Amino acid sequence: MPNYQIRKQRCILVACCVVHNFIRMQSRNDTLFQQFEDNDVDVVDDESSGANQEGKNMHLNDDNVMNDVRDHITGSMWLDYPSSSFDSMALDKDCSIVLELSESDPLFDTKKKLLQDKGFNTRQQINVKRSSDPNWLSTSVEVMLQIATIIKSTEAELYFGQDQPMESYGPRNELEALNSILQLVEASFSGVCQMQKNVLQELHNVIVDMICQSSDKHRPKTTIVEGYNSAKEKQLLQWGENNGVKTRLQIAYVEGAGRGAIAKEDLKVGDTALEIPTSLIISEELVQADMYHALEKFEGITPETMLLLWSMKERHNCNSKYKMYFDTLPEEFHTGLSFGVKAMMALGGTMLLDEITEAKEHLHAEYDKLFPALCNEHPDIFAPELYKWEQFLWACELWYSNSMKIKFPDGKLRTCLIPIAGFLNHSLYPHIVNYGRIDAAANTLKFCLSRSCSAGQECCLSYGDFSSSHLVTFYGFIPQGENPYDVIQLDFGSAQDEFTDGSSISNWSTHMVRGTWFSENRNIFYYGLPSPLLDFLRSAHSPVLHTKALLPENLKIEIEILENLLSICNDMMDELGDPDLDDRKSTNWDVKLAVEFKDIQRGIVSSVLTSCHCGLKRVKHELSEMDG
Repeated sequence: MPNYQIRKQRCILVACCVVHNFIRMQSRNDTLFQQFEDNDVDVVDDESSGANQEGKNMHLNDDNVMNDVRDHITGSMWLDYPSSSFDSMALDKDCSIVLELSESDPLFDTKKKLLQDKGFNTRQQINVKRSSDPNWLSTSVEVMLQIATIIKSTEAELYFGQDQPMESYGPRNELEALNSILQLVEASFSGVCQMQKNVLQELHNVIVDMICQSSDKHRPKTTIVEGYNSAKEKQLLQWGENNGVKTRLQIAYVEGAGRGAIAKEDLKVGDTALEIPTSLIISEELVQADMYHALEKFEGITPETMLLLWSMKERHNCNSKYKMYFDTLPEEFHTGLSFGVKAMMALGGTMLLDEITEAKEHLHAEYDKLFPALCNEHPDIFAPELYKWEQFLWACELWYSNSMKIKFPDGKLRTCLIPIAGFLNHSLYPHIVNYGRIDAAANTLKFCLSRSCSAGQECCLSYGDFSSSHLVTFYGFIPQGENPYDVIQLDFGSAQDEFTDGSSISNWSTHMVRGTWFSENRNIFYYGLPSPLLDFLRSAHSPVLHTKALLPENLKIEIEILENLLSICNDMMDELGDPDLDDRKSTNWDVKLAVEFKDIQRGIVSSVLTSCHCGLKRVKHELSEMDG
């Protein structure tokens, strides 16, 4: 068995965020990406498919501050949601639905194989017709959902979901898949005969019922903290309504989440919870008028950099149109970029420590490129007292944690701040997953519900399929519940290329682990561990094709790969070390967050160790029975 030199574990969705980049904006829109869904039949076209995944934070890029989100594949407030989605979901005159996987999907080959393994094509037509079978409608929807679930899946969902039932892809995936089908149905009512409308209405009702059933299973409790002074937030809402904002939400302080948006009434699937006119959206056009002439010849300045610089100044402008908005922003953003020394020490043994350190260093370097040069050359615009390092970091954290990538009617994707929308928090069980496109007819940005939200319940977004490390670094929180995107990447170096033989394992350029509590398959050859990883280890042991037959020679290989994985994870646990009691007693926000994150890492590694031990015990018992 090859002796792998495993490098430090790396949280996959954060790994791309640091050292060699400077601030690249991601938006809050689902996931890494929020996927843009048009109201016509072709939901995603070739030109815009890369923009379907929006995320909610910046990433670092040497060439451009906040590069176009489309350059970032799968992940991060790019929504790292695959930019493919439905290239075409068309409804023909005979009431049949066509679901098609876009060839521009970065995971096209993997999804194509999975679709074919389940008996589907990359372009699959589903006939929706009445029949004598009383379950004809639900059967049709289930088939469509199987296809849509694969098309809407992310890299992590595909990697870990190969041996799981379809519903185990996760609530976000199921919600997006159902809403994609629902949107197609809703767009298809016009231009059809009454009989077809009746079928479509029945189909619509079944899908909505399925969404409601799923929502009932995932309805986190909202606890409002009484006594919180929300005067500034109320003033902001009133300012917004005076300027054309329409909202069915109110702002309150939510236990465990801070300020959040609460439904004032029962909201159903498709309802608009919040509508913001474009005149209130803060984008590059707004700030260029103030600073463009001073910055146009300054090397390396991009529109996104101007947004940062504008925010640093506008924050202190008493006559600003956005004074109400800036007054509601915190004096300090508690993100990983503001971690103190003790918090950084508490992260020892994790890659997050290195990533935050490198990110801070790079931001300092970028700040030094801008200042004091701008203050010296244009003191009338860049007053030194407004452009200190602390204020630069504040602006970076503002745009990391609150910006959204918005697609405008001219087709351009712009990084924006959206007053009031910033109160919509992230959840693993979001109510809103598709947003980020200006409604050209209304000239507004709408946040429509993908699942129902009861009066008094917090209404949440999906920022993307982000690991806790990413959320800690750029947002300063860890989501409530078990995060299926908390993964630890394993780096096998050149061994992976050496042992990839063109079989199914070649679909994966990286391998990873997550909490094995997500897996239901603990049988021999599975153990609750990801099949792509196990297949890779088997192939590394021997390049011949492996079968999952209960033969002595196969079981001996299983013992070797499980022992190898045990060794890898024991090294990881040693690096993480034992919990520090002093850290656990700390009341500092950053130390508490660091300790919580490190506990998650320990939990993941511990679950893999347990699965390996249990798997070894089962395999050895089976082998002894054979030798018996």
